[in-house]
Amino acid sequence: MFWSRFTSLFHGADKRVVGSFWLFGLINNVLYVIILSAALDLVGPSVPKAVVLLADVVPSFITKLCAPYFIHAVPYPVRIITFVFLSATGMLLIGLTPSYTDGGTISIKMAGVILASLSSGGGELSFLGLTHFYGPFSLAAWGSGTGGAGLAGAGAYALATTTLGFSVRTTILASAFLPVIMLVSFFIILPHGPLHLARKVELEQALDDDEEEAEPALDADISASEDQGLLASTSLPNSRNIVRSQSPIHRNNHRQASSTKNDFQTNLRRVSKLFFPFMLPLLLVYIAEYTINQGVSPTLLFPLPSTPFTHYRSFYPFYNFLYQLGVFISRSSTPFLRIHNLYLPSFLQCLNLVLLTLHSLFNFLPNVYLVFIIIFWEGLLGGLVYVNTFAEIGDKVPLQDREFSLGATTVSDSAGICIAGFLAMGLETGLCEWQVGKGRDWCRKL
Repeated sequence: MFWSRFTSLFHGADKRVVGSFWLFGLINNVLYVIILSAALDLVGPSVPKAVVLLADVVPSFITKLCAPYFIHAVPYPVRIITFVFLSATGMLLIGLTPSYTDGGTISIKMAGVILASLSSGGGELSFLGLTHFYGPFSLAAWGSGTGGAGLAGAGAYALATTTLGFSVRTTILASAFLPVIMLVSFFIILPHGPLHLARKVELEQALDDDEEEAEPALDADISASEDQGLLASTSLPNSRNIVRSQSPIHRNNHRQASSTKNDFQTNLRRVSKLFFPFMLPLLLVYIAEYTINQGVSPTLLFPLPSTPFTHYRSFYPFYNFLYQLGVFISRSSTPFLRIHNLYLPSFLQCLNLVLLTLHSLFNFLPNVYLVFIIIFWEGLLGGLVYVNTFAEIGDKVPLQDREFSLGATTVSDSAGICIAGFLAMGLETGLCEWQVGKGRDWCRKL
């Protein structure tokens, strides 16, 4: 009975579409997660981990802020190839630069992080926009894939560097080959029929609009010529005007020039309508959870004998793994569970931030296992808000505005992470100094 109900939820889904978008979500986000998981190893214990967070998210934020207004002019195949090149190059830069313990410079590694971030930001808004052409199953698969990226990235990094003993350099270099999977997903697995059909319909609509605009202008020119009588046939300027008004090239250029400003103003109005119902709750949940992840969780430490760990370095990657596990589960939940009140989980996430910050200050939680539960709950809340925000857009935003709205709303998560990064830089340092002053110097032993 349960299995039949489960399979009925996916009735009508194209396996190639679901598989492609799951891989898009996985690969587009997995490098971002690996970089954050490696934050401590990339910059060392003396540099706030939020430095890596900011390098990993500010370029993505700028991309999401600006690109929705022009990226529609770039074909999807060109976008995919560009994203693959940027992300692979970025990971190679990170991996091939010597570590800080061997005299390597952090700035070169951060340049690689920036390239990967540009790719991730452009990829997210592009793939979410692409779900507009492939229906709700593509959005569910994308959300699940992004959650899987967190789980796979954090888990694989912790497994490779902690359990299997691979070096950070080897792990990062191996991940540089992952973006190739996006090429396979887009050019081989994904059926392109829905995309071509949608573009054909848009082109036909644009041609119809041109004809509708041209007919009144042509009628006006003819009427003017008849009114002028014989003078119309001998007047060169008027003849040129008639030809120009009938020219498709002139008509198209005039239409493009006059519509650019109107399109920008229309898009700004669209964004203003998206802010309170969709963008603000997504912004709040990301501020709270990434302030926890980068500013508070590095200080959530306990005496080693009371924990399952043998090194203080192991706390941070494992917290990240638990968080990503929660994100994966909740981002995969839309076929089974939908929430429409996006503000409730956002406010609960803010309570998590307050609770864990207070524990970092006053050390009142009895053991690390309770912190494990809270971090997992944090991931569940963050994933719920993310995937249900875009599901709500798919349900409530008019069809003609949906592709733009899906892409434009992605700026909220990056904006939230940017704000959290700046907050976390001071918060982590302040919490660690407070703990040392109280006789808990574990944060100095990472």
